Amino acid sequence: MAGQLIQVNTATVTVATPSVTLTGIDSDDVYMVTLNNVQCDTDVTNLYVQVTASGTAQNTANYDWAKKTLRANTTFADSANTNKTYSQVNTFLSMGTALGESMHGIQYLYNFNNASEYSFATDELAFMDYAATNLIGGQGGWVYTVAEAHDGVHYTFSTGNIASGTFTLYKVV
Repeated sequence: MAGQLIQVNTATVTVATPSVTLTGIDSDDVYMVTLNNVQCDTDVTNLYVQVTASGTAQNTANYDWAKKTLRANTTFADSANTNKTYSQVNTFLSMGTALGESMHGIQYLYNFNNASEYSFATDELAFMDYAATNLIGGQGGWVYTVAEAHDGVHYTFSTGNIASGTFTLYKVV
């Protein structure tokens, strides 16, 4: 990747909302999403992501992911899943609603505009667990196993609404 970021789309949540969709992927470049101060209004929940086609979230059982959970309080752990209707952004440990339990992270998006390839992403993130006692880091990736063009990403929580956060999509050139 070169080194210049061009902002394509951003959404800042200040009032609870069920989901955030970022579109604007229109080239074969690598794209990047930043997640800043993302928090849910429901305790013990997980952030999900789906690809979008023509702005609509793709809700078929074609998402696979694998993550490494980096835990401050104990040993590292692995998590993975296949054939789900979403990819989980955070690791297998849930997020919460207390002060400081927000998520921060970066996702790189690959092949999204290519109708002949699967759409891939990598995740790097950090958050406090739902008990606000343990720092959790995560690294991993996910794939949507349908060869079609995608124009963005759609975020929701497993339960509850997105209470706050800034989601920003960049093109990497």
